[in-house]
Amino acid sequence: MTLLARLDRARDGLAADAALYALAAIFALVTALTSTLLPHRAWGAWAAWAYLGAFLIVVVQLVLRRPRWRMALTWVTWGGTTILPLIVQSVQRAGGRTDRAQEEVLVVEHMGERLASTGTPYLGPDAIAALPPGEQLLGYAPYQPGMAVFGLPRAAFGDVWWTDSRVWFAVVTAAALIVAARMLTQPVRAVQFATVLPICALTLATGGDDLPVLALALLALACCATDRFGAAGLAVGAAAALKLFAFPIVAVLAVLAIVTGNARRFLPGALGLPVLALLPAFMVDGDAFVENVIRFPLGHGLVTSPAQSPFPGYLISQWIPGGRIVAAALLVAVALAIAVLLTRRPPRTAASAALFCGYGLLAAILLMPTTRFGYLLYPLALLVWAPALSQALSRPTGTTAPRSDAALYRL
Repeated sequence: MTLLARLDRARDGLAADAALYALAAIFALVTALTSTLLPHRAWGAWAAWAYLGAFLIVVVQLVLRRPRWRMALTWVTWGGTTILPLIVQSVQRAGGRTDRAQEEVLVVEHMGERLASTGTPYLGPDAIAALPPGEQLLGYAPYQPGMAVFGLPRAAFGDVWWTDSRVWFAVVTAAALIVAARMLTQPVRAVQFATVLPICALTLATGGDDLPVLALALLALACCATDRFGAAGLAVGAAAALKLFAFPIVAVLAVLAIVTGNARRFLPGALGLPVLALLPAFMVDGDAFVENVIRFPLGHGLVTSPAQSPFPGYLISQWIPGGRIVAAALLVAVALAIAVLLTRRPPRTAASAALFCGYGLLAAILLMPTTRFGYLLYPLALLVWAPALSQALSRPTGTTAPRSDAALYRL
């Protein structure tokens, strides 16, 4: 057993739980006191108390040596650190507060309004150029067309708290994670890193568009681990219909499906859903799609993306002559290396596929010229889910033996 595994399991997992909640409480408090983003400060003021409460409960469990209800505490803590602040901010925003949502919330809701009125969630280059300079950034929607679905409630029913796109991000995230967790035998740590980890809780409460993508990807991995490749294809296909970040996961799981003989079940949903989501928008205005989803993230839009976290790719692009080309070349080189590794040593289990996805996305995030610190929630969750996936609840199928089969334990 590795050192990390021993630390994770110390005192039946309670020691790590206490450390997680204590550090998260400190992070939330610092955020509440120092963040320059008002939605983040509001989140920290609520979340710090919820994390502190969870920490005290774990301390009592440590003293009594009773490691019970860890999963229940995780979900309750998620409610206190994420769902409650999200609802409070949504209600305040519906009441007229303009400082209770990050810009991506507005972008997604504008996508829904455009989709309902024009048939495409995107503005073309000319329409964006015609906006006042201060509004051109919000004119871009660098997401897949499926993301507009989360903006449709506000387009249909107006500015009330439950039409806030974050509410629907949370609904999809919760549904996907609950179903995925039920497929695993020891999912506590895995669920914590997709819910109460501060980077996830803060993101969903204040912005949120990445969490349904992540949750659907994790659900797809859990489905693969339990030989539900048809459902896995639908889950990861839905994720890819929301955001380009899911496409590397689609590629890795497609390799897993092909290697294990499940391509016919997996590929229709994994490839079909993104295509079905794309076709209407592309047929209405293909150039608008390219401008929003391709040119803008690559730094060729009318305005510069604000995603500028100081990771190596961004620093190289800013401080080295021709740095953007150098960073792009490094990114391509890493992608090719991963592709070669996938070909020579393809994943044969969902756990190994999660590791491929986690390390691959981590490398991409570090090397992309424009990226956000919050994107780290993807590789962190994927890497922590890998051990849980290796202990998924298998079901008997024509190609997998039940765990009660003694042949599984023969040398």
